[in-house]
Amino acid sequence: MLLYHGSNVEVQKPQIIISNRTLDFGAGFYTTSSEKQAIRWSKIQAYRRRTGQPVVTAYEFDEEAAAKLMVLKFASANRKWLDYVSQNRKGIYSGVKYDIAIGPVANDTTMAVLSDYMSGAISERTALILLEPQKLVDQYVFLTWQGISTLRCVEVKYYD
Repeated sequence: MLLYHGSNVEVQKPQIIISNRTLDFGAGFYTTSSEKQAIRWSKIQAYRRRTGQPVVTAYEFDEEAAAKLMVLKFASANRKWLDYVSQNRKGIYSGVKYDIAIGPVANDTTMAVLSDYMSGAISERTALILLEPQKLVDQYVFLTWQGISTLRCVEVKYYD
């Protein structure tokens, strides 16, 4: 299976970069099965960082090797996904250390719902109702070096 990483620089050798930003699935190397989403993200990153060029790096994902690792998979933006994302975005997740996490990515539309839920402005039930109709793109996040070892760079494409 092919996975894509959009950035302002090519990434032939993925790394786990710890930053001060809290992300959906915590510190890790983020990819998606949607090339379109990766292209979009690469353009956003180049614009925000005001350096580099939009670039998408494609990887072959070794699903057989991944099956031997600790993998967390969410089929949808359900209650468990909401809790996991909320804890990671608050920087308080202290559960199982997975090698790979797979599930929907919070986008511009869902961020408002997540923010309202995390601040207590809306209930979990309301958040889940608002998230249900969203057509969210997936994300495959590699959280350990064992997880990253399941990726092999196969292509790099630059965009304008």
